Amino acid sequence: MERQGQRDRETQERQAGSQTDAQARGSAIRESYQKFDPRAYLENNYTPPRADFSRPDSIVPWKLKCLREAFSQGDISGRTLIDIGSGPTVYQLLSACEFFPEIILTDYLEVNRQELQRWLRNEADAFDWTPYIQHACELEGKGSSAWPVKAALLRSVASQVIPVDVHCSNPLHPRVLAEPADCLLSCFCLEAVSPDRESFQQALRNVSSLLRPGGHCLLIGALDESFYLAGEGVRIPVVPVDQPFVSSSLQHCGFQILTFHTYTLPPSMKVGVDDVAGIFFVKAKKM
Repeated sequence: MERQGQRDRETQERQAGSQTDAQARGSAIRESYQKFDPRAYLENNYTPPRADFSRPDSIVPWKLKCLREAFSQGDISGRTLIDIGSGPTVYQLLSACEFFPEIILTDYLEVNRQELQRWLRNEADAFDWTPYIQHACELEGKGSSAWPVKAALLRSVASQVIPVDVHCSNPLHPRVLAEPADCLLSCFCLEAVSPDRESFQQALRNVSSLLRPGGHCLLIGALDESFYLAGEGVRIPVVPVDQPFVSSSLQHCGFQILTFHTYTLPPSMKVGVDDVAGIFFVKAKKM
C-alpha cells in the first residue's frame, strides 16, 4: 500500500509538472504573438521562392493544387465554410469561394483581421494576391485573365472576419452559430498555437464542434517544425507534428481521412525563416 501510494504521488507530481510546463509554453506562445508582424510573415512565406509560380516544386503552387483538387471532386458542398486561423492570407479560399456562398474568416490577432479587411475592402496598401488568383484561375482552366472575376467573387462571399480562439470549447465565443458549418478549412494554425500535442488534439476537437456531421475538414500544416519567424526578433514556437500523429488526432476526433498528401521542402525552399521539414494536406469527413 505504501509503495502504491508513493507511485501515485509520483504520477501526480509528473502530471502537475507536465501541466505547468504546458502552461509556461502556452504563455510564451501568447507573448510571442503579441509581436506578430503580418507583413513580415507574408514577406517570409508568400514571395519567391516559396511563392514562385514558375517552379513546380514551389510551396504555394503545391498548396493551391491540393485545394483545387479537393474541391473539384464534387463531394464538398453546403452553405457555410469557416476558415480557422486565417492569419493575414486569403489564398487558401480561392477554390472554396466557387463552392460556398458564405465564407467566415477568423483569426486570434486583431492585426491579422485588419490585414484581411484591407484586402477585402480593396485598399491600395493591401497585400497583392493577384498572382495567386491568376494561378488559381489557370488551375480551373479559366486563364489568368479571369482573375478580377474571382477576386470580386471572394470579396462578395467573405461575409465576416471575426475573432477565434481554438483553445476555447466554443472557439467563436461569444458568437454562437445558428447552425453548424458545412466545411472547415485551417492552414498552419493548430500546430502554431498549441504548446504541446495534447493541446493540438484538444484544439482540433474544439474546432470540430463547429462542423456538422458529414461535413468536411481541410487542413494544411507544417511537418516537424519547431519555430518560425514573424518579424524582426519574433520567434514563434511550434509543436512538431508528423503524419501518424495528425492522422490519429483526426481519427480520435471522429473524422474519416479521405486524402493525405505530404510535401518535402527542397533545399532551395529552406530560406532561414523556420525549420519546417515539409507540409501536409488532409481532406477528412466528420462522421
